[in-house]
Parts: sequence; structure tokens; C-alpha cells
Amino acid sequence: MGYVTTADGAQIFYKDWGSGRPVVLSHGWPLNSDSWEAQALMLAEHGFRVIAHDRRGHGRSTQTWHGNDMDTYADDLATLIEHLDLHDATLVGFSTGGGEVARYIGRHGTARVAQAVLVAAVPPLMLRTPDNPGGVPIEVFDGIRAGSLADRSQLYKDLADGPFFGHNRPGANVAQGIRDAFWLQSMQAGHRNAYECIAAFSATDFRDDLATFDVPTLVIHGDDDQVVPFEVGGNASAALIKDAELIVYPGAPHGITDTHKTQLATDLLTFLNA
Repeated sequence: MGYVTTADGAQIFYKDWGSGRPVVLSHGWPLNSDSWEAQALMLAEHGFRVIAHDRRGHGRSTQTWHGNDMDTYADDLATLIEHLDLHDATLVGFSTGGGEVARYIGRHGTARVAQAVLVAAVPPLMLRTPDNPGGVPIEVFDGIRAGSLADRSQLYKDLADGPFFGHNRPGANVAQGIRDAFWLQSMQAGHRNAYECIAAFSATDFRDDLATFDVPTLVIHGDDDQVVPFEVGGNASAALIKDAELIVYPGAPHGITDTHKTQLATDLLTFLNA
């Protein structure tokens, strides 16, 4: 574990497990690197060096007032990769972290990158706009913002107990511990940071970033994702990234890093070893 300092003085916390070819994990909103623990442990045990960081404003990283946007997140990721002098890295992004990976490649290229993976990720563009008519209405994100301002602790409980893990589906039985861990990690994020990140993950257009992908790319998405709908996220991204491989998890929710942790780790290992 350690910290790297960004250009504006923010301290970015990261874990560095194992040895071998590097795999860099970018987490979702409003979580932190702990959300990757199941996959990080399995990948490190199978001969990879796994680096997972807390995005600025989240977890153990600095709660900066400014910089809660995808350009800054991507530049922070670049700082970490350069600080550790990583080469031939596989960048893996879950949800908001998928946007971070896409913007990193769009801004910094793939000189240090061998592969990319988008897991239930927000690209290409979540928000419904005139040129993205299938997107999610702005009212949905305004509702999340309102919930964050009114009682963000309850908002996070409602997300964990409802759509994030699909616990609101008939017959679903998501462990209390998984839902509690989501709330705990979410409350570690800075209030302003988490609030502003809602706009970052929902309204950032990653279509131009995806067009620059020139490394083997895997897209994994559940087809019952109630947070980033499959057609808006994974299916659309796979169509825009040249030669992308798409794996669909039938009936799976958004939070597949927990609900499908072994399947996800196995699919990552297969792709890494291809």
C-alpha cells in the first residue's frame, strides 16, 4: 500500500499486490479499491501484479474540492501508472471506473497498455441527449443528486438494498454483508466528491475515447443491469470499440464484482492469459 501525489497535490491511495504483469483496477461510484478485493486476490494469486487505487475524493485518497471530473480522474490514473513505471498493463474499469479507463486511453494513449476491460461500465454515454436518444433521462440523475443532498447515507442503503445488486428482483438474496460493505465504502467518500461525480459518470461523453482504443478489449455486462442498462453501456461500447469481445451475464445486475465475483475473476484470467 502507498500514496502517489498528483500535480495539484492530491494524495491518491493505492494497493499493490503480487508480482508479474500489471493489472490496474478502477472502481465504481461511490466506492473505493476495497470493492475489487475478490478479483484482486484471485488475480494476484495467479501470477499478476494487481494495483487498485482509491479515486480522488473516495476511500483513503484526498477529498479535494475541485477535480471531480473524468479528465482529472484519468490524469490521476496516469500519474499512478507513471509513478509505478507500469508497462504492458491491463486496465480494468468497473462502472465509473470504466469511464476513467476510457478517458485515460483517450487522453494518454496506450503506450503503457496491453489490454482493456470494461465491466458494467458507464461508457459510451449514459445521459439521454438528442444524439443519444436511448440514454437514461436526466431526471434519474437529478433524483440521485437530490437523494445525496437530502440523506446520502439513506441513498446508499437504498441503492445497495435495491438496484445496485438486484436485491429488488423477485427471489433475489444478496448477502447483508455485501450490502453493508457498499454502504460503508460509500460513506468514506467525500460529500462534494461523490455529489459531483454523479455528473462525471452520467454526462461525460466517451464516444471519441472509445474510438481511440487500439488494444484488445473485453466488455462484460449483465443484461439486467438497472444502474447502467446493458443497451446503454456494454452493448453500445462493444459496438464502438474495434474488435471488442463482449461477454453478457444473463440476468446479472450492476454489482457483478460481488454477485458474480468468481465468474468475473475467471473471465478476467482467461482474457489476461489469451
